[in-house]
Amino acid sequence: MFVRIVKLSFHEENIPAFLENFESVKEKIRNAPGNRFLELYQDKNNKSIFFTYSYWETEEDLENYRKSELFTSVWSFTKKLFNDKPEAWSVDKLASLE
Repeated sequence: MFVRIVKLSFHEENIPAFLENFESVKEKIRNAPGNRFLELYQDKNNKSIFFTYSYWETEEDLENYRKSELFTSVWSFTKKLFNDKPEAWSVDKLASLE
């Protein structure tokens, strides 16, 4: 399993549209084959910056999601709202304490 972190930066006036769309698709994303966890964060100092954290069983699962109709629909809507280029990282979790 690995973690996918995506940084998204929006025009301030587009934040409500992004949040409304995320609310409508988050369960579908979370239930994509191989997805084990999904969270959305908002930067405390710059309210225009968001991060998604998702846990995937395999890289193939993530790639299958990225090739899906769901991702195509979500991404085509979301990318129109950006004020900066998104950034993404795939990382291996080395430790987790609760």
